[in-house]
Amino acid sequence: MTSIMTNAAAMAALKTLRTINSEMEVTQARVSSGYRVETAGDNAAYWSIATTMRSDNKALSTVKDALGLGAAKVDIAYTAMNSSIDVISEIKAKLVAAREPGVDKTKIDKELTELKNQLKSIAVSASFSGENWLNNATATAAGTKSVVGGFNRDVNGLVSITTLDINVTSLTMIGEVNESLGILTKDIDADALNPDSTGTVTNYYLIDADGTATTAGSATAIALTTATTDAQVDDMIRVVDKMLTEMTDAASNLGAVKKRVSMQEDFVANLMDSIDSGIGRLVDADMNEESTRLKALQTQQQLGIQSLSIANNNSQNILSLFQQ
Repeated sequence: MTSIMTNAAAMAALKTLRTINSEMEVTQARVSSGYRVETAGDNAAYWSIATTMRSDNKALSTVKDALGLGAAKVDIAYTAMNSSIDVISEIKAKLVAAREPGVDKTKIDKELTELKNQLKSIAVSASFSGENWLNNATATAAGTKSVVGGFNRDVNGLVSITTLDINVTSLTMIGEVNESLGILTKDIDADALNPDSTGTVTNYYLIDADGTATTAGSATAIALTTATTDAQVDDMIRVVDKMLTEMTDAASNLGAVKKRVSMQEDFVANLMDSIDSGIGRLVDADMNEESTRLKALQTQQQLGIQSLSIANNNSQNILSLFQQ
């Protein structure tokens, strides 16, 4: 039945055109934004996951920065410790040279004084971001320092922070206030290191940080005079070797921490990339697919407009039936 009141063909064509226009709006939005899921209305579940993971990635970015700061502190301490080991080795060599008969011990002592000053300079200079792990200017042990190493979310959605802990007490070279805390300032019993121990405590220290003997005059400075005996030189060599051993252990621990921080930096960077990739799989639009779809919808839109035009013209054709 043909009616001039109700154009069913035009209504059907208009409905189809509206559907095509609606799909075109969605496709154009995806092409312009690059997202298949841009808002919660597009896909609530995927949008929620993506939003949470983006937030976690920002936290991981901060962790990466913290690791960079921690790595810098470890590098400074490690470099200073290695330099100090070289100086201590030189002091040990000078003391061995002083053991030779006829050597002018006072001249060697002048060299020792300069080497001690160099050790002080290294320890004081090993500072980064207001922290110095080799020079303790307080009366208490430095304790443990922590570097933020990770941001974790468990299966229940609960978050936690991972830290890399560093025992700074074992790294202290100089104790400015409490000299017993520093490897180079504390008293070390040479007799305990002597294979032919006499049982008599004979304490030595290398650096006097506060200008007084470490324990009320009971310890002797590692220094040479014309009156220094061979036995005393032997004791000094044993004490310096003990210091060298402790510093080598500290440097080894720092090296292990340095490697751990470097590995964690790489892991966090790779994890951030993986999270970005995972988010992309959830919410990113496939531009190849969307561009192809947009072309198809544009063609359908043109056909829909043509169909609507034809349907509207059908009503005009009825007028010809009433013409003479």
